[in-house]
Amino acid sequence: MSGNGTPLLEIKNVSKFFGSVIAIQDVSAFVRAGEVTCLLGDNGAGKSTLIKVLAGVHKPTEGEYFFDGQPMNFSSPRDALDHGVATVYQDLAMIPLMAVWRNFFLGAEPTKGWGPFKRYDVDFAKETSISELGKMGIDIRDPDQTVGTLSGGERQSVAIARAVYFGAKVLILDEPTAALGVKQAGVVLKYILQARNRGIGVIFITHNPHHAYPVADHFVILRRGTVYGDYTKEELPLEQLVQMMAGGADLEVLQHELEAASREGEEGADVLAETAKKIGSELEELGE
Repeated sequence: MSGNGTPLLEIKNVSKFFGSVIAIQDVSAFVRAGEVTCLLGDNGAGKSTLIKVLAGVHKPTEGEYFFDGQPMNFSSPRDALDHGVATVYQDLAMIPLMAVWRNFFLGAEPTKGWGPFKRYDVDFAKETSISELGKMGIDIRDPDQTVGTLSGGERQSVAIARAVYFGAKVLILDEPTAALGVKQAGVVLKYILQARNRGIGVIFITHNPHHAYPVADHFVILRRGTVYGDYTKEELPLEQLVQMMAGGADLEVLQHELEAASREGEEGADVLAETAKKIGSELEELGE
């Protein structure tokens, strides 16, 4: 790990066990204010467990958690949120049939008046949601339109703007571009940069190196519950990141095993050789 400045959020040698199952082991990572740290890994790499540890859902079995330089032991996601650690999950916790402004303040509704005259401050909610979304560069023409009418990228952007408005110092994004096309993914990446430029520390979880590379300052690569690599952007070219995510070394080992088997075996040798040749060509493409 490298760089200057005290991390806003940091974990050191964190492990999480579920009985005899090791979900993550000896994981260290950090994010600084005004930076994007990307956590990359395939399915089963431990990303989901790590998110839940960071968000206060799970307490680590081993290791240390620091926030703003202080040891931290969040008791719940609400506790983490109260300290400024906001997590945006893939399901976004939004109600599609509700208006944008209702979703923006869902669970934290502004009121006016007092006692029996207290009521929802609709005008404030509408004006604030338009204003805050505008600060993130999101143009909502009508705050009364339902969230269900927004594109996937726009919904993610509303969730990001909402977290920023409610005081997030660290924003954890769980695969925000996973189900989106190229254009919509680009929309979300733009708002990730907007959040970073406002001094927020962003932890961007993804399995797509092409989405991670344009916005990240720092990469942590997870494999089978452990840290496989930790690099700054200057240390890691895109081509190398792609190869690491594609398991280039594993493909090479498999290629040699198949070639050996094709020489030794009598039946199916041609099939094995063809498979080895195909994998070899995939490796060449990764290297280009």
